[in-house]
Amino acid sequence: MKKPMKKQKIYLLALAFCLVFAHTGSALALQMVSIDGDNVNMRSGPGKKNKVIWKLGNGYPLKILKQSGNWLRVQDFEGSIGWVHKQVTKREGHMIVKVHKNSKSRINIRSGPGRNKRIVAKAYYGVVFKTLEQRSGWVKVRHGKRVTGWIKRSLVWGF
Repeated sequence: MKKPMKKQKIYLLALAFCLVFAHTGSALALQMVSIDGDNVNMRSGPGKKNKVIWKLGNGYPLKILKQSGNWLRVQDFEGSIGWVHKQVTKREGHMIVKVHKNSKSRINIRSGPGRNKRIVAKAYYGVVFKTLEQRSGWVKVRHGKRVTGWIKRSLVWGF
């Protein structure tokens, strides 16, 4: 009777280890950063000798896929993948408009979290906002010094 109990403990311990390891691995994939500066290089590999594939602006949100030394392998809201140096990133939340690509349509920025709230501004695809607060499927954002308001969370990407 002792042997089956031992096997059960070993299986439970192995399962717990796998769950912790899987959670730790997925936690890195869910980490986000934003760009700290203007004209920051996103490169094809981890190092200054690698080709620049994109220039990124201040606040541009990115999902961390992997870290290699001081370099982060990241993905943007369109699925583009590249590398940025850790020193040009920050953990300050930002969102980017992800809808209406190749369109003149704009999203509404409202005075409060709800479709019935007054429209205070509008924004095109690709506009970056600083994240101030998130509540009930809405995000309070700021763009520059003039625009502060609420956007439906499903219309933006970031943290």
